[in-house]
Amino acid sequence: MSPTSSMRTPLGRVRGLGSAKEGVRHWLSQRASAVALMILVPWFLIGFVTAQGSGYDAARDWIGSPLNAILLILTLSTAFYHMRLGAQVVIEDYIGNHGTKIALLLANSFFAIALWAGSVFAVLKIAFGA
Repeated sequence: MSPTSSMRTPLGRVRGLGSAKEGVRHWLSQRASAVALMILVPWFLIGFVTAQGSGYDAARDWIGSPLNAILLILTLSTAFYHMRLGAQVVIEDYIGNHGTKIALLLANSFFAIALWAGSVFAVLKIAFGA
């Protein structure tokens, strides 16, 4: 293949639709959040199941501990971010209609933010004893 030839189709060259230059950053973000979740989720499962086995008050005390509250907020933040990234890929890959795609991408972001805000509020409320 000569240096002047292109791997793009003639229609692709006319439309000018190429890479959005976002793929690598998105891929790395998804992998980094997955690695963080591989550490945080086992910590959460072991700690919460242990605390829950001791009763409701023990579970509240476990969440109310400053270190556990911080790590729980980090776990929730990472999980909802990872969820949003994964759903974004599915929407971008499988929704053909541009308007529907934009609406679903916005709904995906708002849904993830709403879940995050509600869960962080609940953790902070328990942590500060309200």
